[in-house]
Amino acid sequence: MSSKKIGFWSVWALGVGGIVGGLFPALGVVIQIADAGAALAFAIAGTIALITTYAYAKLSVAHPCRGGTVTFLNQAFGLGLFSGTLNLLLWFSYVIMLSFYLQAFGSYGISLFTASTQPIWKHLLISLAILGTTGLNLLTANYIGKSQIWIVSFKLGILILFITLGSSHIDFSHLQPASVSSLQSIFAGAMVIFLSYEGFELIANTAEDLVNPKYTLPRVYYSVIGFVILLYVLIALVTLGAEPIELILAAKDYTLAEVAKPIMGQFGSVLMTIAALLSTLSASNATLYGSARFSSVIAKSKGFDGSEINGRDQSSIGLFITSGITLIIANFFDISRISTMGSAGFLLIFAAVNLANARMHRYTKSKQWISLLGAGICLVALGMLIWFALQTDPQTVWVLVFMVAVAIGIEVIYYLSKKRQLHL
Repeated sequence: MSSKKIGFWSVWALGVGGIVGGLFPALGVVIQIADAGAALAFAIAGTIALITTYAYAKLSVAHPCRGGTVTFLNQAFGLGLFSGTLNLLLWFSYVIMLSFYLQAFGSYGISLFTASTQPIWKHLLISLAILGTTGLNLLTANYIGKSQIWIVSFKLGILILFITLGSSHIDFSHLQPASVSSLQSIFAGAMVIFLSYEGFELIANTAEDLVNPKYTLPRVYYSVIGFVILLYVLIALVTLGAEPIELILAAKDYTLAEVAKPIMGQFGSVLMTIAALLSTLSASNATLYGSARFSSVIAKSKGFDGSEINGRDQSSIGLFITSGITLIIANFFDISRISTMGSAGFLLIFAAVNLANARMHRYTKSKQWISLLGAGICLVALGMLIWFALQTDPQTVWVLVFMVAVAIGIEVIYYLSKKRQLHL
């Protein structure tokens, strides 16, 4: 067996690492929106992700390659304006997701320094994190997989310890049942933090490097999503039960580190900070790993074959461009707006992936109705998110419109420059 191949636990760690990093920035955001219904909001968002996982598992087995989502869309809809726009939108969403993780890395990291120097340290930590993960992704898949196993094992150990010890500190008066009138805010919270589940999509990009992908991929997908839903819900319940909502919101950028103090003491708070740093760092690592590998697929679909730029260079160039843009966004954009934009982008992409599997259901040996249901749920969720954003922060919606318009514009310019016929 090639030393460059990765096995079940390496890709499982990559999937969990790509998802759980979103917990740390998302927890404070969802509690701010959904209040005591945060745990239910995590469960709703996770259910949408689980339904979409069916399409990804089927498509990944049918097309085991590094392109992942890019390949699925191209195979289902052909090389045209529709698939090309969605592929670019996916890349934009990756950049937003990376920025989401890195801002959390900076927010937790500055708690280790004096208050007067924290603004400087936040930008420095964000910049060092993106540069470090970029360097790690220049190594082979084997090294990346091994690093993920160690990082994920450590942070999961701390989070499970937090749940175990925190269960005895829960004040059930803080966990009032959600009223019908608050369901709107719960669903809104679920849509805004949907980004915190997105990392499972990265599993598709590992197929080419994976040992026995036909057998391993479905097991990884379903076990990763099931585990993360349970983990998120339990952590939200312990967090809400351990502290009054006012104290949680006062520290919403570093919620878990603050809540860990009464549960695990000051040392436990430091441990949680370290877990947050490792978690967001490993999530960035996993995201960059996936984006670097599908960048070459996008390039090849545009006609840049090996005679112009070899596959290795395409991945490296995509890695550097992604890192550079992320460096700017992570340092200068607001985290709540980033989560809304990222969630909207991925809900649109996941609706398209569900439609892709529904269209190719005979080839992928799938039940068409499941993927059609998944597409419908994703589009309804997207509509709810846009409606919520229009009520609270209309500028966020315009950013999403701008992202889609830029993606369409780039595709149109490409076809005109190549003098190719433009197909929808």
